[in-house]
Amino acid sequence: MSLNLTFRQLKVFESAGRHLSYTRAAEELHLSQPGVSMQIKQLEESVGLPLFEQIGKRMHLTAAGKEIYAYSQSIGHLLNEAEAVLEELKGSSTGKLAISVATTASHFTTRLLAAFCQRYDGVTISLDITNRASLREQLENNEPDLVIMGQPPEGVEVKSEAFMVNPLVMIAPANHPLVEEQNIPLRRFENEHFVVRESGSGTRGAIQRFFDEHSVRFLTGIEMSSNEAIKQAVEAGLGLGIVSIHTLELELETQRLVILNVNDFPIQRHWHIVQRRGKRLSPVAQEFKQFVLDEAVKFIRLPEAGI
Repeated sequence: MSLNLTFRQLKVFESAGRHLSYTRAAEELHLSQPGVSMQIKQLEESVGLPLFEQIGKRMHLTAAGKEIYAYSQSIGHLLNEAEAVLEELKGSSTGKLAISVATTASHFTTRLLAAFCQRYDGVTISLDITNRASLREQLENNEPDLVIMGQPPEGVEVKSEAFMVNPLVMIAPANHPLVEEQNIPLRRFENEHFVVRESGSGTRGAIQRFFDEHSVRFLTGIEMSSNEAIKQAVEAGLGLGIVSIHTLELELETQRLVILNVNDFPIQRHWHIVQRRGKRLSPVAQEFKQFVLDEAVKFIRLPEAGI
């Protein structure tokens, strides 16, 4: 059997398979829903097997659909790489750049990107600021060019390079009784409640490992899905917090929050720039990666934090 299919059919199918929705595929590709249905029907006729099945109100890929979906993604990535290689041969400094960033890193990454765009004004950037679970999924699917995050995910074949320290510090409201104390023993916090990120976040995992290594109990009071929410909760007196110092620029300047002087703190982590292993970066992606490795530290602005 020879498959008589087109790249257009595969592109439409890949979008529908990723969203599990003809409607969302039509919106993404700027097509009509009947147009999407027609392309997928023609692909199914060429394959000789159904690619989707409806169970209740939800659409699912069939076994054949899962196989074609994997190939459609691989072919899409190869075409993108081919386009990048051709641009490189032209010596082009323009192009598209897809960057995904951990929410904690968004504060300095936006400044990094702004400076990069001033140097390369022909570049079009797609920026996704999201959580660790989403970054892992994106890397698994080889979607972004590069990811900026903390600890790279395990179980995914990636290439990563550390480019800057990411200290985690303990914060309290400005009127907290421990603000004036120095060299506070970690065990002093054994019965304190902390406002923390959700389970699965890189920061939460690093904090739990740190307390376990020091044999100190770590009590979680309230879980939050963002660092901004944690800072607001700590300022309101709902508990202490442990966050990246790179998220505290405004709060330290305005003295709304204070970094406590705790023994064995800060927890030293690093920021990494990550790509899927084997991915061939476009010229503009290579330029951005080198820009991050060489100059990221210049875009951190913090008052003296006493760490």
